[in-house]
Amino acid sequence: MPHIVVRGIPVEQLKEISTALVEELAAICGCGTDNFMIECLHTTAVFQGNEVESYPFIEVAWFERGQEVRDRFAQAIARHVLSLGIPEVETAFIAYRQDSYYLNGEGFFE
Repeated sequence: MPHIVVRGIPVEQLKEISTALVEELAAICGCGTDNFMIECLHTTAVFQGNEVESYPFIEVAWFERGQEVRDRFAQAIARHVLSLGIPEVETAFIAYRQDSYYLNGEGFFE
């Protein structure tokens, strides 16, 4: 159920890599592609009184899968984003706690 939130990458470019990216990430995590959600945020960055391009930044919210999987996941994201000609991208992971995750008001892992 990794939830991937992207900013600083135009939606048209993200669509170009989304299918192959999700297929690779699903293989890394050992789950189906239907477990993934990618959201592309439309943001406006401001610096010194001017609008500037948003920096490519990706947040991955998920249940922790360990350092090796996290490294491979981040490397796959970077490889796909860099293939678009984007010079650099940062990725950050946010780990959900199982006891704090609910589906329709019910503890998901009870």
